[in-house]
Amino acid sequence: MDLPELLTVYAAHPHIKALSSLLDEGKSRDLLLTGLSGSGAAMAVAALFRQRRETCLCVLNDLEEAGYFYNDLARLSGRPAFFFPSAWQRHIKYGHIDPPGEILRTETLGALQHAQPGTLIVTYPDALAEKVISKEELRDRTLQISVGEKIDLPFVSDVFDSLGFELTDYVYEPGQYAVRGSIVDVFPFSNEYPYRIDFFGNEVETLRSFDVETQLSREKLQSVAIVSEISRSGEARIALFDLLPEDTCIVARDFAWCAERVDSLWKEEPVQGDGASFPSAEAMRKLLVSGEDFRRAARPFRRIRTGAAACGTPDATVAFDTEPQPLFRKNFDLAGDAFRRYLSEGYRIFLLSDSERQAERVRAIFRDRGEPVAFTAVDRTIHGGFTDHTLKLCIFTDHQIFGRYHKYSLKSDRARSGKVMLSLKELSRFTPGDYVVHIDHGVGQFGGLVRTQVNDRVQEAVKLIYRNGDILFVSIHSLHKLSKYRGKDGEPPVLNRLGSGAWERLKSRAGKKVKDIARELIRLYARRRQEKGFAFSPDGFMQDELAAGFIYEDTPDQVKAMTDVRADMESDRPMDRLICGDVGFGKTEIAIRAAFKAVADSKQVAVLAPTTALAYQHFRTFSERLKDFPCTVDYISRARSASAVRQLLQRLRRGEPDILIGTHRLAGKDVVFKDLGLLIIDEEQKLAWRSRRSCAA
Repeated sequence: MDLPELLTVYAAHPHIKALSSLLDEGKSRDLLLTGLSGSGAAMAVAALFRQRRETCLCVLNDLEEAGYFYNDLARLSGRPAFFFPSAWQRHIKYGHIDPPGEILRTETLGALQHAQPGTLIVTYPDALAEKVISKEELRDRTLQISVGEKIDLPFVSDVFDSLGFELTDYVYEPGQYAVRGSIVDVFPFSNEYPYRIDFFGNEVETLRSFDVETQLSREKLQSVAIVSEISRSGEARIALFDLLPEDTCIVARDFAWCAERVDSLWKEEPVQGDGASFPSAEAMRKLLVSGEDFRRAARPFRRIRTGAAACGTPDATVAFDTEPQPLFRKNFDLAGDAFRRYLSEGYRIFLLSDSERQAERVRAIFRDRGEPVAFTAVDRTIHGGFTDHTLKLCIFTDHQIFGRYHKYSLKSDRARSGKVMLSLKELSRFTPGDYVVHIDHGVGQFGGLVRTQVNDRVQEAVKLIYRNGDILFVSIHSLHKLSKYRGKDGEPPVLNRLGSGAWERLKSRAGKKVKDIARELIRLYARRRQEKGFAFSPDGFMQDELAAGFIYEDTPDQVKAMTDVRADMESDRPMDRLICGDVGFGKTEIAIRAAFKAVADSKQVAVLAPTTALAYQHFRTFSERLKDFPCTVDYISRARSASAVRQLLQRLRRGEPDILIGTHRLAGKDVVFKDLGLLIIDEEQKLAWRSRRSCAA
């Protein structure tokens, strides 16, 4: 089952039918919904408006609430939903435009301009407080292009210039365009992906969207609307309410609080920090709606309140009978009792999860405990589970059962995460004089980002200064060849000389050393290949419970890495696997699960870290994750007293603790394990080769 199917079940709720009748009658302009718990409000709104044709504007109290509500609504409704955020980073008073937020705002305005029936919009007071441009101004700042249209490429460039787009060598953020022969790339403020326009003479041959990171096409399009930046437009501005159709229904938790928040934003003073700041409060207020104007603009629309806050007497009240999902906190005795109680009372249980594997883990945990329970797995989840006593439905989420963190995602997140954009951000942090390594020419000094003339065209390039004042210009298309110099602190490197061959000789010597190390590794692994290792048992319910209790959703890379590690450990061949990933990508979680798998078969585990601080950090992380399981964790380092280390080493020979975490001290001759089954090395490149080899052997 998926979420739209679950919504069909919930749409049979008698209160949903009553709400629909009240809206059809047209007499009730102010409705109050009470008793909605968890994501019940999103479920009710999605069920109510899934067949209706009017626009629905959902106003939550802040960005986080709105983000979760939007995620729930978009997943449940199965129809287009739009998120309308603030156009400014952090706060309008700082004066910094947020391009990804601008994309979502422009997309919403475009939907309202074309009057799409049944439009669902989610927003919050900070976004509603910011004025928008009129439909006429939006039309004037939009360029429509269709396949087969006769249009000159120079004319397109002139229009982009007039709309404020910046000409660059390639596009990586909204507001840029690039021209390469007969191809024009443009990143508008109306789409999360840039467009690629291919001309054949003066005719538009193809239109495609493409990915900034890979530069590969995503989908072919017949027509596109290219919108420029609208937040700084100096034209007359209006409130978003002025663009809404007359039959729009506004859903909000607390109208009074929203108006107070809008009023407080109006009274803010701009922060004077840099050139992007507003010169005065008056200049900032030209872009804002006052609290009184907000109340007046919202008054003509029908309202549905989903909170219990008093704000006048409603025309009708609909009382739902729901309660939040219980806090099981990974306690499967409590969860099992609750599930069986609900089933005995005639309730249907739906378990929502973003991963089919997660639902199977829950089934396996209950089955291995000898307490199987019947529930219906639902593909995709919502933020907050709840029980509806009227329909006798338990809509539970797996992340709440296991106490995992649940995050929302917006379409604009794609515009925030391009690899090219990150490279340019790193480049922008360089200052003239910083040392930079070019893979082909060696160490030079950063001389700034300059524009050079190449084949009668201006291109951006990185200026590098080498010994004797030699200059090298590197195209920004070759940023992958540059890296920041990292050496010993306080010791500046010797600049290379262009064309001398010294850099090539240095790379050659380094290559020979790498080959020597490789030969030793080959001999070591040849011996290991001939040995027979310990084959660990398949995962049991405790391993499933540990994995399911991870507070974040497993990424596809984590799932693949753990699957490979599990297969290696269950084989009788000694395992040697490298797990690579950036900071925060979940490598430690893979190590914890592998360590516990070894402990479950009565084997000890050693975790080698390069620094005392990192070793202690791992000790705390491992201890926290494994505190509810039969597993002991300890650490050893030079920071501990001699007596404490002696006692620990004595226990280690007896088989305690199960997991020992430490620095180079782990490689000491006096460190003897009773039955070591797994060695985990963190940040291997920072550990001495001899120390690693002595542990691995």
